Amino acid sequence: MTDDERIPVVDLFAGPGGLGEGFESYRPRGSGKRGFKIEVSVECDPWAHLTLELRTFFRQFTCLQTPKEYYAYLRGELSRESLFKGFPKQAAAAARIARLGRLGDEKATPASRVDRWISDVLGPKARRQPWVLIGGPPCQAYSLMGRARRTRETRELFESDERHFLYREYLRILDKHRPTAFVMENVKGILSARHGESRIIDLICDDLSEAGYNLHGLTGLPTRDLSGAWIPDAFVIRAEQHGIPQTRHRVFIIGILRGTGIVPACIRRQKLEVSAWDAISDLPKLWSGISRKGGGAADWEMARDLGLSLLDDRRYGSIASPRDGCGGRFIAHKQLPSFGEDWFNDPHLGGTVNHESRTHMPEDISRYAFAAAFAKRNGRSPAITEFPMVLLPAHRNVQDAVGDIPFADRFRVQVAGKPASTITSHISKDGHYYIHPDPMQARSLTVREAARIQTFPDNYFFEGPRTEQYRQVGNAVPPLLARQIAEVVFNVIRLKE
Repeated sequence: MTDDERIPVVDLFAGPGGLGEGFESYRPRGSGKRGFKIEVSVECDPWAHLTLELRTFFRQFTCLQTPKEYYAYLRGELSRESLFKGFPKQAAAAARIARLGRLGDEKATPASRVDRWISDVLGPKARRQPWVLIGGPPCQAYSLMGRARRTRETRELFESDERHFLYREYLRILDKHRPTAFVMENVKGILSARHGESRIIDLICDDLSEAGYNLHGLTGLPTRDLSGAWIPDAFVIRAEQHGIPQTRHRVFIIGILRGTGIVPACIRRQKLEVSAWDAISDLPKLWSGISRKGGGAADWEMARDLGLSLLDDRRYGSIASPRDGCGGRFIAHKQLPSFGEDWFNDPHLGGTVNHESRTHMPEDISRYAFAAAFAKRNGRSPAITEFPMVLLPAHRNVQDAVGDIPFADRFRVQVAGKPASTITSHISKDGHYYIHPDPMQARSLTVREAARIQTFPDNYFFEGPRTEQYRQVGNAVPPLLARQIAEVVFNVIRLKE
């Protein structure tokens, strides 16, 4: 399949590119060639955009042609400027495709500019050739779209919420450019959200349907009941059922331009779940560092061993610190992943990137060690009421939790034999909900470990400060899940042809 035969894709609210990565990496069975080509991807966050642009640059090469300079940049041996300067054609293509823009903000990024980005790559045949719109606009607010039934009060509430501009922009592009199919992603919480007397998911589905699209989920469930009401659960994909090592539940609405009569297939469920340990166990072992002035490995070991001793009522004795210290931008490493080797591993990289642990307080190191050891023994993360009193934080909510007031999962271990809990942007704030399953490491997950659980390939580099890297990973769609969705969409379009 040549570039001219690949199906064009426009990716809005692209983040670091997880959904787009899934579409770009999909290869129809028997062809060996990519089925989709990202023509435009738009993201407003500067750090996520840098990640997106770098990955777009990487995609300008085949896997056999990726230059050694790309890997030198990932290892910190070459500047980004020098990398792009050495390959001006590919750098120019990346800049043209990966756009920094704030959708829905006429002052920052006028709609006419976005239309031009799309028209420039799709050309005058946009309404005749098949193409796909993907993205996850914030949908807590919803579009007016001329709805007479909404009350004045509802309209005023809506107009006061700036998020409606983002969802409305997605609808505007659907209406103006008429993609053959679209994929809209959002958090599961949107199913229970309400605006006035109406469920937001109903309003969204009504808007999308009125825009001229038949709506489908990927679960095989009907999207409407006998009365014609929408069935929200039809749009929920549970990632752990599809080979993703986390219990990530998200809403995916697939829209097919009305008149085709085509109904998408389901994405296939896998018999066995992939655990968090399957995803990260091969990565270099780290210690966390310690946020005490002058604190070093000995202080860290003391804090860790305290946590371990409180579980077993005995000290583990002298345990060597993980050999790779606190990690960094790049760690030379040869061990291969036990899960998805062909997907994750890139032999040209020669190690692991974005693998640097946070610095933790000694008290948290003890808590993490205790919690991870507890989970290893019991197969679940401990509730705060199961922590020894000496490890309880001096926090009113924690003290309330001991008295059965909700705060019970303040510290959450990613249990080794189970899929991880959902990786969200909250991971950028602290590591308490994302404790590593290995008690010996007594720390929270690194960016690379979170990226593994999100199924980003190991040569996918996240730009920016570490907090921004975490945020990008947490907000993304798992690429391996996106690739399965891409297969469904590809088959729909081929059937239409």
